[in-house]
Amino acid sequence: MEPPVGGSGLQPGQEEPVLRREVPGQDADPEVHPKKRVRLQEGEAGKLEERLYSVLCCTVCLDLPKASVYQCTNGHLMCAGCFIHLLADARLKEEQATCPNCRCEISKSLCCRNLAVEKAVSELPCECGFCLKQFPRSILERHQKEECQDRVTQCKYKRIGCPWQGPFHELTVHEAECSHPTKTGNELMGILDEMDQSHRKEMQLYNGIFSLLCFEKIGFTEVQFRPYRTDDFITRLYYETPRFTVLNQTWVLKARVNDSERNPNLSCKRTLSFQLILKSKVNSALECSYLLLKGPYDDVRINPVIYHYVFSNDANETDYMPLPIIDSVECNKLLAAKNINLRLFIFQIQK
Repeated sequence: MEPPVGGSGLQPGQEEPVLRREVPGQDADPEVHPKKRVRLQEGEAGKLEERLYSVLCCTVCLDLPKASVYQCTNGHLMCAGCFIHLLADARLKEEQATCPNCRCEISKSLCCRNLAVEKAVSELPCECGFCLKQFPRSILERHQKEECQDRVTQCKYKRIGCPWQGPFHELTVHEAECSHPTKTGNELMGILDEMDQSHRKEMQLYNGIFSLLCFEKIGFTEVQFRPYRTDDFITRLYYETPRFTVLNQTWVLKARVNDSERNPNLSCKRTLSFQLILKSKVNSALECSYLLLKGPYDDVRINPVIYHYVFSNDANETDYMPLPIIDSVECNKLLAAKNINLRLFIFQIQK
């Protein structure tokens, strides 16, 4: 028998199967597969985000990557900072770097970036540190710098000494009440003198560099530090360049990690210091100024610092001077590389 019109045709006790869930207020599109019209509820969406976090997070720090994402040959993910740190630690311990998940070998040549994961992470929501609202990671930086009404900003009269900092939505009210525009000339001069003191050291550095560029004898070269191990019972990592010639003299550069402490791999703080050695014999004292800068193809950040030393046959080695890198992250970049490439400038001081 055919079921009556409008009936379900089900036997008693049977429930009608649910073919799809329609979104209220929207007409169903007959061309779309029923499963594609199913939308997750709020709770389900939250669980999906949590599952994506656990899938896409770095296997080392267990956090979502903020920049580049690298993967080992078995597909395990590492953020750029942890990847470089693993390579640097392996260099310090004289071991082959391995993936912390599957222990396969990793290196810059064996690992590659995962662009799909980078794109997926950029679309996941992240909380703004100022207004606590959530935005896709791809637009979060722009929101925090340009759009957020709670972002920290400074008074436009900062240049004449106003120290105010506060949320952007209070800026207009503060600037209307700021007392600095009404200060007298003498008061402003005192404020500006204090501000100038913080810039004098930087100006002395650049003026010193410009003065050195006027010297008659100037030499520079690209140097390559290669890693070696000491012959001690507990071997230590150090770096040394091949001999090179600058200003008609033969030189060598050496470098050491954390001033040759016993286990630098156990420290989160990483530093490099270097020493310039004159290998040639000289007839008279050779007074020089020198500085190290990053190489032409490296992205490590180094602050220029000028060093001075008077070389002679009895005093042909400088003390170890700190390589003026920005922080430990930059130091790990250098340690993770096969060789360290820098540029050396030497200026001979003639009396």
